[in-house]
Amino acid sequence: MNALALIPDSRLATAATELVRDTTSELIYDHSRRVYLFGALQGRARGLSFDPELLYVGALFHDLGLGEEHRGSGRRFEVDGAEEAAAFLRSHGADEDAVRRVWTAIALHTTPGVPEFMEPEVALVTAGVEYDVLGIGYDDPAAVTPEDRAAIIAAHPRPDFKKRILAAFTEGIAPRPDTTFGNVKADVLRHFVPGFTPGDFVKTIQNSAWPE
Repeated sequence: MNALALIPDSRLATAATELVRDTTSELIYDHSRRVYLFGALQGRARGLSFDPELLYVGALFHDLGLGEEHRGSGRRFEVDGAEEAAAFLRSHGADEDAVRRVWTAIALHTTPGVPEFMEPEVALVTAGVEYDVLGIGYDDPAAVTPEDRAAIIAAHPRPDFKKRILAAFTEGIAPRPDTTFGNVKADVLRHFVPGFTPGDFVKTIQNSAWPE
């Protein structure tokens, strides 16, 4: 089976594809499609029962919050993307359980160690992101075979991806540095934004308003 055949052929999926393709860069669009495909392949290998449409929407919208229109929101970009996905799903008549699962999948996709214990759609958005961005699982052909990976990359290339995705993260998060407190995106600003000082959990406790 061609890995690309895993992409759902439905009105909802088509609408999601058109929206994300028209409103994001080629970098984010191709990355998001790969996230779905790598996540779906891992879900199939693990025997997880997931809703392909919801996983697809979660994957496609997971980085929408990096867009310029969200950079002044003051919220984590993951929450902005989750809110966009929720509005999209509601506009297409999705029930609130579906909205909740997709919202959670996007909001937690940069919070390692938690999504893997949640619903399959939540776990697999993160799994797809970790495969495409961090290379987690790259050397395990049980889920993603070299042939599947080659077919996916042929359809959605990743030229100079490491450098370009880090630049996209930086551009999307630098205007709201406080939102990186306690999460992995602080590392991005520490590397690429001169003068950035990450929040310190211990100092926050020590300097809190409590008198002792």
